[in-house]
This record gives sequence, C-alpha cells and structure tokens, in this order.
Amino acid sequence: MIDIDRNPMFLNKFLDYQSVTLNKSPNSVKEYNYDLVRFLKYISYKKKLTDKKNFDEIEIHDFSLEALDSITEDDIQSYLFFMANNYESKPATISRKASTIRIFFKFLHKRKFISNNPALDIETPKREKRLPKYLSLAESEKLLTTINDDEKDRNKPRDFAIITVFLNCGIRLSELVGINISNIDFTENKMTVIGKGNKERTIYLNDSSIRAIKSYMATRPPKEKLKEADQDALFLSERLERISNRTVQYIVKRELAKAGLDTRKYSVHKLRHTAATLMYQYGQVDIRALQELLGHESISTTQI
Repeated sequence: MIDIDRNPMFLNKFLDYQSVTLNKSPNSVKEYNYDLVRFLKYISYKKKLTDKKNFDEIEIHDFSLEALDSITEDDIQSYLFFMANNYESKPATISRKASTIRIFFKFLHKRKFISNNPALDIETPKREKRLPKYLSLAESEKLLTTINDDEKDRNKPRDFAIITVFLNCGIRLSELVGINISNIDFTENKMTVIGKGNKERTIYLNDSSIRAIKSYMATRPPKEKLKEADQDALFLSERLERISNRTVQYIVKRELAKAGLDTRKYSVHKLRHTAATLMYQYGQVDIRALQELLGHESISTTQI
C-alpha cells in the first residue's frame, strides 16, 4: 500500500499517471514509488535538506519544486553510485532504478514541473545477458510425478492442478490466482486470463490441464460453503478463500524441494519459462503463437 500522504504532490501525480493513464499494474506502481522515494530521500540528504541521516527517518512530503528543479545529472549519477556501493545493488537493479528516474523526469519536464530534464543523458550499466532458467522435460515430469505420488497431501488434486496449469499454459502467478471457474469453457477447452495492463487473452487447454482441473474441481468445496466473493474462484486456500500469490509460491517451492529440484534456481516464474521452452522444443509452437500465448508485448522478450 502506497502512503500518498508521505509523498510530495508531484510524485503522486506521476504515480496517478502511470496507474490511470498508462494502466500500469499495482506492483509496477509500487516499485516506481519505492525507487523514487529512496531517490528523493537521498537527494534530501545530499543537498542537506534534512538533518536526518537514517533514510527511514527522512520525510519527503514537503520536498519543494525548487529543490526538484535543482537536481542535476551529477546528482542522479551520485545516487546510482551510492546504491551500487552502499547497497551492493546489481547492474540489473541499477538499470531498473535509472530507467524509473528517466521516466519520472521525462514526465516532470513534460508537465513543466521542472525547467530542464537532468536525466536525459543518464547511462546505465550493461546488464549481463542470461538465458532464462527452466526445467527440462524430465524434471517437469518428475515434479508432477512427485506430487501425484504423495498420498499424505490432502490438497494433492489442487496442487497437482496448479503445477499442471503452470507447466502447460505458461501463465503468470497473478493470472493463475485470478482464474475464475466462469473463465473456463470446458466445451472448447479454453479459458480467459487477465494479464498485465488488465489485458484479457485466451489460453487453450490441453488434455492434461483439463483432466487436472476437473479432478481438482471434483474435490473442491461446494459454493454454499464459500463467501460470495470467492464462489467463482478456481483455486481455493484451506480457509476456503481465493488462493493468494504467497500460498501458490509456497506450494511451488515445497513441491520443487520434494522433487529434489533446486529451489534457489527454480521458482513460479521459472515454470512459465519452462512451459514456453517445452512448447517450442517439443510442441512445435512458433514464436508468434508463443508471444500471444504468453501475453508478451515485445517479440524479443519471447525470443529470449
């Protein structure tokens, strides 16, 4: 939750623009806020606008437009160096922070909050090109077999269905949590999911996914036992509520560990990478079809 009362007016205007006009996800807006609050606190400290030395104690709600307009390219570079040196931020993290600052100052300059844009020529460290990690076909089969063979897991049908959908559909964590029963068309074996930017797309379900979902639904508590808000949710927690992101992350990590797979290497998002890679390697799905399936705006993201 963003505490807008602790932000200066111009920062809240920027966040509103990202959320309402550009339809950025709540998580993206929270990341923008976190990065920019840290940046403004650093500037307050550097320019001696505060007596506080502990970042957590520095207040920025009264950060003036005059102070904002005094920020230079050197100030921004100094902040990026500070984060790399004092917090050992990795190049990818520094790149993200620099990108956020560039977008922020572009907005401020366009809206005439500042007379010049000090972030125009900001350079960021080159990021190492790493190929996404994914499970092999054998590891994916081992993961599913491990869940299926666990007779002690009272939530086995649900957990098996969750992992099966991840491995076969390549959807994001938030998309899986948001699946409603009414989103699934069992006649045509397809479902709709809501992705980034609130964009809706259709996912076609293979036989494995359909079987796993139907098997789980046969054990799912009846609607009468659920709160009205959760009656249409496909995946439920033990408290009979829509399952949370954190619970799904816990389930995936636990099942990976039980299958003897490295939980430092693999995660929920790596299952998305796995689905895409296995579809390409074994399912003969072309890049354009994968792009649509994964909900990527850029084909280059899919190609990686």
